[in-house]
Amino acid sequence: MATKTRNLNTEDIEDDCLCSETTTTCSIPLEQKDVEETQSLALNRPNGYLKGESRIERAWSHWKKLGEPKLIVAPMVDNSELPFRLLCRKYGAEAAYTPMLHSRLFNEDEKYRAMEFSTCKEDRPLFVQFCANNPDTLLEAARKVEPYCDYVDINFGCPQRIAKRGNYGAFLMDNLSLVKSLVEKLANNLNVPVSCKIRIFPNLQDTLSYAKMLEDAGCSLLAVHGRTRDEKDGKKFRANWEAIKAVRNVVRIPVLANGNIRHIDDVHSCLEETGADGVLSADPLLENPALFAGYRTAEWGLGVAGMKEDDKLDQAELLIEYLRFCERYPVPWRIIRSHVHKLLGEWFRIQPSVREDFNKQYKLTFEFLYDLVNRLKELGVRIPLYVKDTQQAVSAN
Repeated sequence: MATKTRNLNTEDIEDDCLCSETTTTCSIPLEQKDVEETQSLALNRPNGYLKGESRIERAWSHWKKLGEPKLIVAPMVDNSELPFRLLCRKYGAEAAYTPMLHSRLFNEDEKYRAMEFSTCKEDRPLFVQFCANNPDTLLEAARKVEPYCDYVDINFGCPQRIAKRGNYGAFLMDNLSLVKSLVEKLANNLNVPVSCKIRIFPNLQDTLSYAKMLEDAGCSLLAVHGRTRDEKDGKKFRANWEAIKAVRNVVRIPVLANGNIRHIDDVHSCLEETGADGVLSADPLLENPALFAGYRTAEWGLGVAGMKEDDKLDQAELLIEYLRFCERYPVPWRIIRSHVHKLLGEWFRIQPSVREDFNKQYKLTFEFLYDLVNRLKELGVRIPLYVKDTQQAVSAN
């Protein structure tokens, strides 16, 4: 499988370093004994010895045991890491995916495992997502994480060029026999259920056949992104909720809907229109990790009837909370840098000199970032989040 390489300069090296040398119990010791202990639990496999109706029943039993989470953080490369997941969980997220992990690198590179995957007891329910095109390689990686998650997820939805070069993600839609073998390999050998995240085909019947094939192969939960492989721009192409609804109607396992979840009203609309068992949100959460708690950015709250400015929480405060999680659970600085840009992007537009200073700072520190937030505040920058005006609602009644 081809992997992306990049030329490293000093800034790259600094950004690839963990933000703290301090480790916590959150770091996962993926030792051989953990794998051996997991493999010894063969009699407890939820999928391996089950067929047909029994497998469907077990899929629902597991989902219900987790509390049937409806508000879920989608997998995002370099963005759905542990501190961000914990921040989203604090503000209403009921489950979360890890970023997509490269199965071969996860097996071969101990540093990659340590840098890219961590969790803790508060980080559940958890989907650990892998990309792969070799069933044995995928199973080896999955066995390393199954003691620490509730689903091992296979990425069949990534539409980016790197996925095309590496022959994984949505480009496996051209090789459904390989897709089937990947799912069957995990379903017949793991102690935790297998989930799959897919995109839709241009033709609805192809999508429905695809979903049924995944279910028959042993998939216990299906997340459906309602866009095709070619519809990469989420702002340009609306997700097709009708297609998700059609999938929900033909499979018997839990289905999650992905696409067009920009604020909490979208959540309610999506659940109602698709009949899905939960929703995933990705990019909107990066700007507003409190989305599932009912907060909106100005784009979706300013001037909207029944909404008011919140006088306490804003994106700067969310960034501070995120940085505190990072101090507890270290991640590479490149990930923190990305979240700063996402959370404070509109703030930087008001004070571009602060953004320029941030971009020039090749070696980040927590002190620098806390000072950056304070500097914006001292310059009078504040873009509020918006919440429903409960007083107005009471008055209307």
